[in-house]
Amino acid sequence: MPTTVFAAVLAAGGASRFGSTKQLAAVDGSPMVRHVLQSASRVFGEHTLLVTGHDCTNVAAACAGLPGFVTVNEGWQRGIGGSIAHAVSVLPQSASAVVVLLADQPRVDEHHLQAIVDAWSGDDEEIIATSYAGTRGAPVLFPRSCFPELAVLDGDRGGRHLIDDERYCVTTVDCQAAALDIDTPADLTRI
Repeated sequence: MPTTVFAAVLAAGGASRFGSTKQLAAVDGSPMVRHVLQSASRVFGEHTLLVTGHDCTNVAAACAGLPGFVTVNEGWQRGIGGSIAHAVSVLPQSASAVVVLLADQPRVDEHHLQAIVDAWSGDDEEIIATSYAGTRGAPVLFPRSCFPELAVLDGDRGGRHLIDDERYCVTTVDCQAAALDIDTPADLTRI
């Protein structure tokens, strides 16, 4: 059976430290979320999912015309865990894996996303994580075997516990650009 990998771009947060909807902040002349979704759609095409929440209408509009589909996480205030759980809940049965991306990592490009997909053996016990700045994290590919645990996440807890879980073989793909995430206007100025 062929593997079908989906991408879930998490863009639901309220960005309280940023002071406005950071997903819409301009990076190289277009909204940050559009940069991330474009990179994802170049690799995953119609298998790209945009998870919105806060300011969902404007975030979705910023990505108009790109392939994939949009879903609204009504419980976006509960944090990243809830957005991951929501994403997993709307994936079709055909999904073999999901690559979770963050809308505030605009320098992660399609070459890195393709490298993540290429690194995956298709094994249901293998996670592919991004390594940067001495850590392992997003973007990260979770195989279908992780879906039940991802589907019950809530709060500010993401999938890191699975990356650290000895049940899974974790392969890493280096991407120092992933170390740059935009949390404040000062972060945006740095890029």
